[in-house]
Amino acid sequence: MIVAFSVSPAGGGDPADGADGGVSEAVARAVRVVRESGLPHETNAMFTNVEGEWDEVMDVVKRAVEAAGEGSPRVSLVLKADIRPGYEGQLSAKVERVERRLSGD
Repeated sequence: MIVAFSVSPAGGGDPADGADGGVSEAVARAVRVVRESGLPHETNAMFTNVEGEWDEVMDVVKRAVEAAGEGSPRVSLVLKADIRPGYEGQLSAKVERVERRLSGD
């Protein structure tokens, strides 16, 4: 399973923390949880993608939400999942299949 998720605190940031109201610090806490999980992952400008079994991925998402929400009364979570039992390594394989088509192979 691959989960793409985005998490952001709301209602508790101090604008003095910068243009994003301190959101980047909260997001960094969430990404740190993902990186320390040991699961295959990647982070881009909009989402963090994590690959693994249902329970382990959802545990990481839950802990990332908790980390991002430290000090905030509210947290926003956007989550999209590709649930495909029996498949591993799809985080990169899906992109590789598209790249092959783009290169004409």
